[in-house]
Amino acid sequence: MAEPILSLRDVTLTLTGNAGPVEILHGISLDVSAGETLGLVGPSGSGKSSLLMLMGGLERASSGAVTALGHDLSAMNEDALARFRRNHMGVVFQSFHLIPTMTALENVATPLELAGAPDAFERAEEELRHIGLGTRLNHYPGQMSGGEQQRVALARAAAPRPDILLADEPTGNLDATNGAAIMDLLFGLRDRHGSTLVMVTHAPDLAARCDRVISLSDGRVDDARKAAE
Repeated sequence: MAEPILSLRDVTLTLTGNAGPVEILHGISLDVSAGETLGLVGPSGSGKSSLLMLMGGLERASSGAVTALGHDLSAMNEDALARFRRNHMGVVFQSFHLIPTMTALENVATPLELAGAPDAFERAEEELRHIGLGTRLNHYPGQMSGGEQQRVALARAAAPRPDILLADEPTGNLDATNGAAIMDLLFGLRDRHGSTLVMVTHAPDLAARCDRVISLSDGRVDDARKAAE
């Protein structure tokens, strides 16, 4: 049996706030297979986004083990985690996180340049044209609509052709029409690059497109099921 591309074993997450420590995740164990599309659902505050951040090494587990592509993320320092994400992961956030002083083309080319790709701008342009933004290459985020900005964010995440795509409510700031278009693009990029996709969403119709859905409640796995069931 093939080794999972992502594996969590008895993972907990405790964060300290003004009122003291708060337990966010309790004993989460799950595997994600290469090429799988996994949806994370549950009410607000259930720990979905925190779980996604652990998978991407953007948050450290308080206990337990998080393994990606056979590498123990908890054993890496911040620089090593940043390099690992650069080489193997793409992350899409609800709030775009584009660099406002860079054009769409520059935003998408930046991670490729950091990875040392000699054809960074050519690949960035190809990705933007593929998602319908060929006429917006030299526009800045402030000159684009929310839907267009999220397309740029998708292109930036997908251009390095990551093994793993992580998406945190990628349609949360968009209307229904733009949200549906973004999800079509996200699944299309997954198919085009062969990435494993893990997505946090509140939308049942989007979760239904995933191979498997995991529901969280109060920081625990409530259930896991095939999306088609």
